[in-house]
Amino acid sequence: MVLSLIEAALSREERLALVVSALGESTDWLLEAILAAESGDGERASASFARVSKLGFDIAALELHGDAEKNFCLELKPMFGLVAAELEAIAGARNSSLSQRGVILAIGEVISATLLASALRQRGVEACSVDARDFLVADGQSESARIDWPETLLRFGSVSRLWETAIPVVTGFIARTRDGKATTLGRNGSDYTAALLAALLGAKYLTVWTDVPGVMTADPALVSEAVPVERLSYDEALELAYFGTRMFHPRTIIPLREYGATLFIRSTLEADKPGTRIDASGNPNPNRPTCVTSLERLSLLSVQSLRAELGRPISGLIVSVFAKAGVRVWLSTESTLGQTFSVVVPQADEEKAMILMRTALGVDIGKNDMVLGAPLSPVTMVTLVGQAMGLWPNVAGRFLGALGRAGVPVRAISQGASQRSISCVVDGADTTIAVRTVHAAFNFAHAEISAFVLGKGTVGSSLFAQLHQQRDDLRHHHDVHVRLVGLADRSGALFEASGLNSLTAAEMLRAAVAKGNAASRAHTHFADLARLPNPVLVDCTAADGMEDLYAQAFSLGINVVSANKKPLSLSKPKYDSLKAAGRSVHRAYHYGTTVGAALPIIETLKNLVRTGDRVTLIEGAFSGTLGFLCDRVSMGELLSSAVRRARQLGYTEPNPRDDLSGLDVARKALILARELGLAIELADVSLEPFVTLASPLVEDSEEFEKSLLALDAGMSARVENAKGKGRLLRYLARIEPDGAKVTVGPVDVESNHPAASLRGSEAFVAFYTDRYHEYPLIVRGAGAGGDVTAAGVLAEILRLAQNIKGWS
Repeated sequence: MVLSLIEAALSREERLALVVSALGESTDWLLEAILAAESGDGERASASFARVSKLGFDIAALELHGDAEKNFCLELKPMFGLVAAELEAIAGARNSSLSQRGVILAIGEVISATLLASALRQRGVEACSVDARDFLVADGQSESARIDWPETLLRFGSVSRLWETAIPVVTGFIARTRDGKATTLGRNGSDYTAALLAALLGAKYLTVWTDVPGVMTADPALVSEAVPVERLSYDEALELAYFGTRMFHPRTIIPLREYGATLFIRSTLEADKPGTRIDASGNPNPNRPTCVTSLERLSLLSVQSLRAELGRPISGLIVSVFAKAGVRVWLSTESTLGQTFSVVVPQADEEKAMILMRTALGVDIGKNDMVLGAPLSPVTMVTLVGQAMGLWPNVAGRFLGALGRAGVPVRAISQGASQRSISCVVDGADTTIAVRTVHAAFNFAHAEISAFVLGKGTVGSSLFAQLHQQRDDLRHHHDVHVRLVGLADRSGALFEASGLNSLTAAEMLRAAVAKGNAASRAHTHFADLARLPNPVLVDCTAADGMEDLYAQAFSLGINVVSANKKPLSLSKPKYDSLKAAGRSVHRAYHYGTTVGAALPIIETLKNLVRTGDRVTLIEGAFSGTLGFLCDRVSMGELLSSAVRRARQLGYTEPNPRDDLSGLDVARKALILARELGLAIELADVSLEPFVTLASPLVEDSEEFEKSLLALDAGMSARVENAKGKGRLLRYLARIEPDGAKVTVGPVDVESNHPAASLRGSEAFVAFYTDRYHEYPLIVRGAGAGGDVTAAGVLAEILRLAQNIKGWS
């Protein structure tokens, strides 16, 4: 692959200089060898080093032939002997010097440079291996090495003349001190070498080939929809480097910015992709944030002053002490008057940092003038980076608001003077959801919802069809992707993190159950569901006992959308406990379809209450099913026939007895009454059934329909009696808050009553309030049917996406 990339560049008549890093894991193996030698284990040190040399020789055997392979071995033999001697000396002394470590660690890059130069010459390309130690002069601080630029320029001038006609293959990562001792350039050292070489050559372009397609909008391990950033400015790249992006080091960017070379980061695995371009101008769209970084395994330390005035600045003292002790400070915040101070350090340095703080503030702590807080760890620093971000309105609000809506506690915040970034500290356990939330909130990708659906009956099947039908429109026009990841019913549960086809999911579940491959219960998959982006449990059943399932979901951070009325009609203590379970973990519980299907009845009532209006009466035909039956029998159809038709149309509850008994309406009335704050139970509802079933316990469908035949004559007579009085039969509920009175039953209404004009499966509710006292606020529309209810469920799922992205 490397040779192909070089040949492609040469075919474009580009002048090249190459910088290489060590093969595979060579540097790690060499570090293992040094550590083994320092412990006195010469044998293990030799074995680790042998892995490095074997890897080089094995690749040479594949790529080089004849004299080329022989010359490669001869060229490296003296250097291998030097490394072996150094390891032996270290094992004897059980200690290593900076120079010895430099000699040993350099061999990985030397092997790479020698091998690549040999392979190019074998292919007829004039090339020579170049040891960067012959011109790069550093101060010997391996992790923060500073280049002696005047001396480097002087040496480079004489060295570079030796390879004017050949392609130089330069060792990355390594250098020498002014007095000639071997040293390294630390993390990302090869990239730094390449940037320095580009500056020395006055190159216009530097391409870093790696295994990722560029700088990503977020860590792909956390955000599957992360994409490469097309363009960055030098300053944005520096900001990302400062906040932990492992793609490059600030030292790599600085020489490029100073000398104006453009940096490309591209993938050897996708060589046809452009990768990320980093230059002075960056992204031409200034309103586009760059990406979200996440720096994990940190510790948040804090100190608070108990005095009104401080005699000395806390922040400057502590940061200075940490710097002298080599403790990296990733973020620090101080209150306006300096009363509190927080600092974020690597979790590995937590104990050391706490000792340093106690020592530095010992006098004040001893006088009880200051209190050192307990460390909070592990925490993660999440940072949003974008050019001139400080010029955009409400960036901080959107950033923190998105996290708040996702239920992520923010422990500390900071916005840099550069105006290109804003950072916050979150608990380590919230890393994934925090990064995904911020990534989605700033339109880096679609807001992704991971839905696990309970029930594949009338409502569930309609929901699956709508998910399929709306999939492309939601993605392309609304930036939302609802991924069906799980399905469960009484027979079993199926889960697939990558997503299920909504049109075939029901059949897949049946097949999995038949083969014994399905889990027996839905909650078996909740832990896996909780790890996916924005998980939601969607209850399309009318099953009992679902409140326990909801509680389990909430405890794992899963939202709930439900069309099931039964959990909301439990005893008041259980109802309160269920509502509190979601609130306590900041998870959504949307249940708008439990009353009126897709009609905005519950949300309208909530808005009335929120805005301080006093509701004096609620009256309505809450059941589209009973509305349909009333309409049909009023037109002369027999009750038994009307019920059969309602079942065929999917209007009834799974058990039609719930409709005919009025229990379904009673539950809906109870739900609305409790939204008003009434502490009533289902037993407190005065309920008169639509019809009284002679055999309420009959389970067989045919027997049930036969039992209705006996009621046909009585129902027809009642309808005719009402008509004789100029009235119509309707099934209504009334909620009177002042007397905490709820009544449900059949009523013969006058022709001017709002319910008189209802047709088919229409439902309506009238809210009488202090503001709407003369003319009630009426919500009316289709109140039954799988398609309508499923549409309401889908709308509530999309509300989650709305909250994630911070839409209005």
